[in-house]
Amino acid sequence: MTVTTHRAAPGGLSKADERRAAGVAFGAHALHDGYTDLIYVMLPIWQAEFGLGFAALGLLKTVFSGALAGFQLPAGMLAERFGAPIVLALGTALAGLGYCLAGAGSGIAILLAALFVGGLGASTQHPLASSIVARAFAGPRSLKALGTYNFFGDIGKMTLPAAASLLLVVLPWRQALILLGSFGVLAAVAVSLFLPRLPAAAVAPPSVKTAAPGGRGLRHYGFPLLLAIGVIDSATRMAFLTFLPFVLTAKGASLPTVGLALTLVFAGGAAGKLICAFIGARIGTIATVWLTEIVTAAGIVALLPLPLDAAMLLLPVVGVALNGTSSVLYGSVPDLVTPARHSRAFGIFYTGTIGAGAVSPALYGLLGDAVGVAATLTVIAGAVLLTLPVTLALRPALARSA
Repeated sequence: MTVTTHRAAPGGLSKADERRAAGVAFGAHALHDGYTDLIYVMLPIWQAEFGLGFAALGLLKTVFSGALAGFQLPAGMLAERFGAPIVLALGTALAGLGYCLAGAGSGIAILLAALFVGGLGASTQHPLASSIVARAFAGPRSLKALGTYNFFGDIGKMTLPAAASLLLVVLPWRQALILLGSFGVLAAVAVSLFLPRLPAAAVAPPSVKTAAPGGRGLRHYGFPLLLAIGVIDSATRMAFLTFLPFVLTAKGASLPTVGLALTLVFAGGAAGKLICAFIGARIGTIATVWLTEIVTAAGIVALLPLPLDAAMLLLPVVGVALNGTSSVLYGSVPDLVTPARHSRAFGIFYTGTIGAGAVSPALYGLLGDAVGVAATLTVIAGAVLLTLPVTLALRPALARSA
C-alpha cells in the first residue's frame, strides 16, 4: 500500500496551493492593471463620441484612478473582516462590470459612474493580491514572488490595451468594452474557486517599538521625502500617458498604432522595473533616480518634434525610464521604516502615488486646454526634474539606513 503525501512549502502551504495562490494573484494583477491602462486607448474614442476637452478627459481618468487610490485602505480592512478571497473576487467582478456598464450605457454621466465602479473594484487588487503573495511565500522567497507579481502587472498593461485595439478594428467600441468587461466577471469566479486557504498573517507583538534606534520610524523625514519623490514621479507619469495618444494621433497614428505605441511603452516599463532594480543595486537609489528622471524628461521632449516612426522607436526607451524610477522607490521603502511599520508604509506609499496619478490628468488637462498638447508635455518634462533636488535631501537618510 502506497501513501501519497503533499509536501508543504516553508510558508505552510503545499506546492500546489502555492501555485494556485500565485496564479490567482498574478492573474488578478495582470487583469486589474490592464483595465486601469485600457482607459488610455479609449480616451480618443470618448473625445470624439462625447465632444470632450482635455480637462474632461483628464477627469475621466481621475474618477477611475481616484476610486482606485481612495479605497485601497478600506479594501484591506474589509479583507480583515470577511477574508481576502471574497473581497478580491467582488472587486474583480466590479472592475469588469464597470467596463460592461461603460459599454452598455449612454451619456457622459453613465460613463463617469461606470469608471467609478471600475475603479472601486480595482482598489481591491494591490493591497490584497500583494498580501496573498507575501503570505503564500514565506521568508526570502517572498521577494522573488513579489517581483514576479509586479512583472505580471506590466504584462496586463501590455496585453489588454493591445487586445482592445485589435477588437476595436472589428467591433464597435461599446461591444468591445462589454466583451472585455465580461472577463472580469469570469475572473471573479476563478478567484473564489481557486484561491487556497492562506496562513494567518503574523501580528507584531505590542512590545515592538515604532521607531528603531537609528531613527527609521514611519515619521522619520526620509519616508516623507521618498513619498514626495514618488508622488511627483507618479503624477508626471500618468499625465504623460494621458497625453501620449494625442501626440501620436497628431503625427498621423491610427487607433491600432496608438494601441501598439502604448504596448511599447508598457513593455519598456516592464523591462525597466527589472533593469533599474539591478542598476539601483549597483549604483544606489539616488544615482538611479537621477538617471531615470533625466532620461524620462529628455525622452518626453524628444518625442515632440520626431516623426511617427522615430517616435515609436523611442517609446520603449521612455518606458524603461518612466517605470524604472517607481521600482527603485518602492524597493527603498523598507530602508526608511522599521519592520513593524512596513505594511502601513507600503499602504501609504501606494495610496499617495496612485492618488497623485489620479489627480494629475485632470490638472494637466486644464493646462492642455489652455496651452495645447505640446506645451503641456514640455511642462510635464520639467516637472519630472523636480524630483532631483528632493533626492539630494533624501541622501543622508538612505546613507544612515545602509
